[in-house]
Amino acid sequence: MAEGVVTDDLHEVLGRGLDAVRDAPDLNSLDQVRARYLGRGDGELTVMRRRIGSIADPDAKRQYGLSVNEACRRLEEEVESRHAALEGEQREAAVAAEALDLTWPAPPLGRGHLHPVTRMSREIRRVFTQLGYLTVSGPEVEYDRYNFTLVNMPPGHPSRDTQDTFYIDESRLLRTQTSPVQIRAMVALGAPLRVIVPGKVFRRDNDPTHSPVFHQVEGLLVDEGVTVGDLKGTLEFFARSIFGAERAIRLRPHNFSFTEPSLELDVSCMACGGAGCRLCKQSGWIEVLGSGMVHPDVLRNGGVDPGRYTGFAFGFGIERAAQLAYGIEDVRLLYESDVRLVRQG
Repeated sequence: MAEGVVTDDLHEVLGRGLDAVRDAPDLNSLDQVRARYLGRGDGELTVMRRRIGSIADPDAKRQYGLSVNEACRRLEEEVESRHAALEGEQREAAVAAEALDLTWPAPPLGRGHLHPVTRMSREIRRVFTQLGYLTVSGPEVEYDRYNFTLVNMPPGHPSRDTQDTFYIDESRLLRTQTSPVQIRAMVALGAPLRVIVPGKVFRRDNDPTHSPVFHQVEGLLVDEGVTVGDLKGTLEFFARSIFGAERAIRLRPHNFSFTEPSLELDVSCMACGGAGCRLCKQSGWIEVLGSGMVHPDVLRNGGVDPGRYTGFAFGFGIERAAQLAYGIEDVRLLYESDVRLVRQG
């Protein structure tokens, strides 16, 4: 093998290798170049290094060996240098991709929305706060005595038959109404007083039109000289504040154990304006709440003298009010976790 030919081959291979290293666009391509020229098996410079043993002339063998080793060293240095440069470029690109441009407008903030039941509960509190009512609360785990007996439903009373109650033991239960807070408020605050009691109540109901847990608001006013006229004026103010100033109202006789006389409030249908539609069952009216003058026995049970004070009470479901006020066709939609319902507000 002629020394000049071997050296020329070496220089040609080294030149191609150096060009390939400089042109490698990424680390993966650079690894392929390293394997092509310096790979242990069939790398081009590795193959040329094996030729050293086939040179007979000692001086030529020594000189060629030095040239091959120098070529390998130089190419290895170029590979390492290019590797460091490509790694630096990758880091800079990653930093640039993650950089925060403080001049770029921020994305719109996704704000939450109040659930219709929460919105209605707050609106009810606002309306009655204007009338001087205090918002109070009571225990959800209640004694039978407060839930039934003290509000004029003693054991054996037929009104208990309509209450499908979750009993905890013989004397405690999950309250079926917010009415027991009437007694607690009269005992704690005395008379005169004006309170509303929003909160959860529990019934053993679970069908397409009933839920085992729902929300009620109980209202109570006790003072000297309170009449049915005061009750009517309060309910009219409430109905028009919640359902619209154009609403007509009517009071119908009813029967509740803790009020006498007892009345139900209807409002003119907000969908048809009283002409008759599916929502109001063609009657033109929608039932909203029950109310009445507080029974003297209930006043006595709360420590209030019925000879001096009179009062009225009312109660209604918050879900029902939200359904009517916000035009929700099916009350079950309130608890189907459809975010589109709350976004409408």
